[in-house]
Amino acid sequence: MTEETAVRSRKARFSPRAMTLAAGCSILAGAVGWWADQDGGLLWAARLLHHPFAFGVLTGALLTAALVVAVRNLFVRVLAGVAFGLALLMALPILFLMAVEVPQETSDTAAPGRDDRSLVIEEGSAMIDPLWWVYVDEGRGPMTRRWKVGYFNGDAAENALAEATWEGPDRVRLVTGYAEDGTEQVHLIDLDRETGRPSRAVRMG
Repeated sequence: MTEETAVRSRKARFSPRAMTLAAGCSILAGAVGWWADQDGGLLWAARLLHHPFAFGVLTGALLTAALVVAVRNLFVRVLAGVAFGLALLMALPILFLMAVEVPQETSDTAAPGRDDRSLVIEEGSAMIDPLWWVYVDEGRGPMTRRWKVGYFNGDAAENALAEATWEGPDRVRLVTGYAEDGTEQVHLIDLDRETGRPSRAVRMG
């Protein structure tokens, strides 16, 4: 490859058209991640692609770079760079909160007699309030689907998740509150035998 050919190849890779196309692919990947993160969506795809902040920054950077390369006016170039920088600076607090409040998986229990269905609990916090998310994962490998079973905000004692267990392969038992103070409630949720889809989702707090 001659030096001239190498230069042309680099220009083609970093041309406004190429960067705009890459930004479009970034938006598409983010859309797939959003779809996968919906109730009953593909768990692996959601974990890989559902990162709105990262894809938003990448898309903004690519479009800004495409504009800077395409436009020769120095004022427009500087304005585009400054605008992107300010937007990124304003988004940093959101990134910080997202990093601090990322929920952690604390339990993953297979359903009785089934290795393709599990009850998953994640714990996190909103400032000082404890939070719990309960899911049922159905399937194996990349085809695993995640169903939402419950969300609990422990800002009040009666809303706290005290227990999440299986009551058979097609039923989940959730307990909120505490027997000691008379706030205990039992929630039984039936699951579809074939898909694992819950008949309802419990939300408290």
